[in-house]
Amino acid sequence: MKVLLINGSPRMKGNTHRALEEVAATLKAEGVQTEIAWIGNKEIRGCIACGICGKKGDHRCVFADDPCNALIEKAAGADGLIVGSPVYFAGAAGSLIGLLDRMFYAGGSLMRFKPAAGISVARRAGAIEAADQINKYFQFNHMPLVPSSYWGVAFGRLPGEAAGDGEGMHTMRSLGRDMAWMLKSLAAAREAGITPPEVEPKVMTNYIREDVLPVEG
Repeated sequence: MKVLLINGSPRMKGNTHRALEEVAATLKAEGVQTEIAWIGNKEIRGCIACGICGKKGDHRCVFADDPCNALIEKAAGADGLIVGSPVYFAGAAGSLIGLLDRMFYAGGSLMRFKPAAGISVARRAGAIEAADQINKYFQFNHMPLVPSSYWGVAFGRLPGEAAGDGEGMHTMRSLGRDMAWMLKSLAAAREAGITPPEVEPKVMTNYIREDVLPVEG
């Protein structure tokens, strides 16, 4: 079993990385392999809803000049996913959100039914909002949310300060243990012949109906 942890901070070894390290160390102690992937600090495109990934059906974004497609492949090969972000203006980092938009638009079906969790690190406020923002990607993609002893947040400003947040580190360790338990439980279910349900074709209900739009001219 393997869990991919995505560091969505522009700082490679900042507090977001430190929080993910705490989760990863617990997972390793539980016999689960881990990989922490950093999204980097270069420009990351946002999704433009061109639909080319859907037309091709290859689970790849048409923009191939940033980490998106490589991370889709890593997520597809993992059994679980944890995404971490620093907090900017009471939300997750913009580059990470642009990346997740494209990852789930192009490769969401490759990640269905894999346990996942979002975590965030803040100086002061907005941490819960940022973690919740990340978790929404998992909720609409049939991915079980991994619980913990508190919301998936830790606090710190300067690099390394998050390690001094005792409750935050406890939360990360609890998240790691709960992730390992869910992975082992799902593996046991598969061995018993219990598989994920079939995904019903989605019904799209638009709020604005074409028959009530004003007629031009």
